[in-house]
Amino acid sequence: MKRRQLMRYAQTSLLAALATGLPSGWQSYQAQTSDALSVQWLGHTCFLFAGGGLKVLVNPFRQIGCTAGYRAPNVATDLILISSRLLDEGAIDGFSNNPGLLYEPGVFQFNGIRIEGIRTEKDREGGRRFGMNVAWMWKQAGLKILHLGGIAGQIGIEQQILLGRPDLLLIPVGGGPKAYTPEEAKKTVELLKPKMVIPTHYKTQAADAATCDLVSLDEFLALMSGTPVRQIDRDTIALKPADLPDTGSVIEVLSYKF
Repeated sequence: MKRRQLMRYAQTSLLAALATGLPSGWQSYQAQTSDALSVQWLGHTCFLFAGGGLKVLVNPFRQIGCTAGYRAPNVATDLILISSRLLDEGAIDGFSNNPGLLYEPGVFQFNGIRIEGIRTEKDREGGRRFGMNVAWMWKQAGLKILHLGGIAGQIGIEQQILLGRPDLLLIPVGGGPKAYTPEEAKKTVELLKPKMVIPTHYKTQAADAATCDLVSLDEFLALMSGTPVRQIDRDTIALKPADLPDTGSVIEVLSYKF
């Protein structure tokens, strides 16, 4: 993406910020329907959300370290949301269809959808080491989505009130200096009480073993032993509000097609 294009979107975002047990229908979301929210895992913390006439791509990455073995997530999208820009995060090159771009905290309007970027801390040192992380929250196809990006800082009471209870929570669980450990992720799930949890940012076979400091998903799942877990052999699911539990949480684990 060219520098002038990035600057144009930065100006746009600044202006916009000034405006200010399993349910019985659990299996039904397997059917791909036009009015459902499609959620596709593209590796690491990168997901494509499609529904309501809009495609939103969160956190495209560079293929290095823990993401070395994933394919480049250069898919067609209307909007890109970036939580942070470090060596392996926030890659915005290679998108030919001129998508919109948001990478700062604020309240935005895009194609009739309200999108909130909530400032959080990337590390456990008040952001002094790795700076800011933006958690993204919006509603699409009838579902309230909260993507925490790569977060290691605690969520305060004011942030908790702002975030409320998400329908779908995407949360890092693999640890390291830039993201929640399994224990921290569990505490955050208990705090936010989402209806569905999709774990992100954990070690997979894509990792360069010599440089990736994450742990596997199994450590988080072991801590969440009282929460129903559904592991599916697909990278994409379709969800409707009726597919989610009214009380409690469920964990959905998607499979990356290497």
